[in-house]
Amino acid sequence: MYFFNKGGFESLSHRGAQPEALEGEANETMIIMSKGYMYILECADGSFYTGSTKDLDLRIKQHQAGEGANYTRKRLPVKLIYYEEFSRIDNAFYREKQVQGWSRKKKQALIDGNSSDLPGLSIAYRDKDVND
Repeated sequence: MYFFNKGGFESLSHRGAQPEALEGEANETMIIMSKGYMYILECADGSFYTGSTKDLDLRIKQHQAGEGANYTRKRLPVKLIYYEEFSRIDNAFYREKQVQGWSRKKKQALIDGNSSDLPGLSIAYRDKDVND
């Protein structure tokens, strides 16, 4: 990770500092976050796996080599079927947790690009009209 101060960019590993130690006036110090990705894989058994990473290509290779999550290791091969790019990895992680809580039907609508269907798929079963 790198940060920027009046002297320019500097690696935290060279400085030995933690982000908390870099707090200061906004115009003096700023933490640079790396970009991130939220992705959905389709496993060999047809199930979906949702994850996030800083390096999408590397992470897909890790999954394919059986070095990824235990879930995908048991369901090889996997195929990348959807991803979103974020300017910050923490936003990708937040999105991963959001999508992980979705039903398969809602994830499929996201994958298919049917964003207009997403709100209706968010309605709890108990709140749906019995005539739907």
